[in-house]
Amino acid sequence: MLKLANLSLLILFPIAWFAPLLRAGLLPLFSLDEISTITAVQALWEADIFLALLVTFLAIFAPIVKVAATALIHFGLLSKQILPTLEILGKLAMADVFLIAIYVVGAKGVGIGRVETAWGLYLFTACVLASMFITHLTKRQLR
Repeated sequence: MLKLANLSLLILFPIAWFAPLLRAGLLPLFSLDEISTITAVQALWEADIFLALLVTFLAIFAPIVKVAATALIHFGLLSKQILPTLEILGKLAMADVFLIAIYVVGAKGVGIGRVETAWGLYLFTACVLASMFITHLTKRQLR
């Protein structure tokens, strides 16, 4: 069951990357543009390469490497000694959720336009938390 839950994250994370995280609009009367992880990274590559690298690592690279490495452990293809490193990757992926939350609060505080959270933020957060929980259970199981 743990293997299947982890492998399902290989499907759910990419869905979360393309799902809308936020809906933002400049004026309250106009429609809101949807922002996903992928569209945010694309925009960042044009504006701030360092931040684009950081977000790419936190939101895309860290979670998928963590899930893949956990799967390799489940199938006996990778040593369980890598688990502490995987726990760190999980915490880094959670940092991305924290950053998004700060941006939402900051944008709402400015009062210009609207920002709403969308279902993709909840999916991404659930994937990160599930991945962290699966790693925790894997660690307990391998003791």
